[in-house]
Amino acid sequence: MVRPILSTNDYVHAYNRGVDKRIVFNTSGDYARFIHTLYLSNDIEYTAINYKRLNNVESSTLNMGDVFHVHSGRYLVDILCFCLMPNHYHLLLKQLVDGGISKFMQRVNTAYTNFFNLKNNRSGSLFEGRYKYKIITSDEYLLYLSQYIHLNPIKLIDPDWKIKGVSDWKQSNTFLETYKWSSYKDYIGIKNFPSIIKQDFLMEYYRTPEEYKKFINSFLVESLEKIS
Repeated sequence: MVRPILSTNDYVHAYNRGVDKRIVFNTSGDYARFIHTLYLSNDIEYTAINYKRLNNVESSTLNMGDVFHVHSGRYLVDILCFCLMPNHYHLLLKQLVDGGISKFMQRVNTAYTNFFNLKNNRSGSLFEGRYKYKIITSDEYLLYLSQYIHLNPIKLIDPDWKIKGVSDWKQSNTFLETYKWSSYKDYIGIKNFPSIIKQDFLMEYYRTPEEYKKFINSFLVESLEKIS
């Protein structure tokens, strides 16, 4: 299928999952490696040498200091939101330069697949082909997507939430506020991965962490219909 052509300043929901729905994040080190790969891949002056430097660092000890010194500070995309789940990921992106999202996503998937395969003594594709994406056509769509992306981890404790709605908001809020592999904590004022994300757009609508948290808690099953 012909993929839509993206323009500079387009917003996109990008996502992919493991081939045959396989688990792609087995350990906290795997999650951390993918998040740091997001940062390193988002560099106009990227070189493969930078990834080789990271491969010499154990995932369990990897921190942002290991990647800051090899980043030029010039970005391909803004990452507004992200969420990593055991067998898939969601990214909410804004393209900053022509071809930026395509370059960024190719680097992310390739670098993480190489890392995962080397670590687990395997070969071949890790994800289901090229990443999938949808162009976001309105502010309302973008806001609902940020809500949907940040609520995704609830599936780990409430598998039917997308069908029946959230059954226990107190339990779900506690879980989301402690779930590390998402940008949600940064949006509600809990420092997690602030160097990865660009919060400006969403915070134009929800100016405080409390306002954004109320928006997340306003989710209804009908919201999924709007996203669809």
